[in-house]
Amino acid sequence: LSVTNAQTPRFYDEIAAFKKQDSIHFPPKNAILFVGSSSFRKWTDVQSYFPNHTIINRGFGGSTLPDLIHYIPDIVWPYHPKQIVIYCGENDIAEDTTITPMQILDRVKTVLKLIREKYPTIPVDYVSIKPSPSRVQWLSKMKAANQLIQQYLKTQANTKFVNVFDAMLNKDGTINQSIFLNDELHMNANGYHIWQKILAPLLL
Repeated sequence: LSVTNAQTPRFYDEIAAFKKQDSIHFPPKNAILFVGSSSFRKWTDVQSYFPNHTIINRGFGGSTLPDLIHYIPDIVWPYHPKQIVIYCGENDIAEDTTITPMQILDRVKTVLKLIREKYPTIPVDYVSIKPSPSRVQWLSKMKAANQLIQQYLKTQANTKFVNVFDAMLNKDGTINQSIFLNDELHMNANGYHIWQKILAPLLL
């Protein structure tokens, strides 16, 4: 984990903690790697949702796609997983209100390119940006980004776009508040059960 400049990169300590953990007990090969931002990081009991699979959870901080790109050599390349599931992109919109859906797509393309350098053929599943009540003002941008990413992944072998967005809405199209914690950003167990239902059939 190299620090090239005097300024420590964001989330450096969390990544260092993963590396320390790995040095004590390295995860098995052919597991399923969950990687991305805090919606995965806070899914601390993810393994219990998928008891028939070995899950490595490398969600970190409130990370953005550039953070993920920065750390792919540290938290993707070493593990030799059989499948990679990504949740990232929501914080990009919240942190940079000028960002366009097209720029988000470009970042997703970079993530995939870096994964493909090391793992040319393993399945990569991208979980759609979720509708969070605290970020409702960016909903249309999130939908547009999801659409672009979905269209792009249709053209890429061994990838899937995983739509969790619609399942997190009420029948009238509003966001289902009951599946979120008080911060209106992260999900409670009910929210994760929705994700579990959608993801379970896709896991190898």
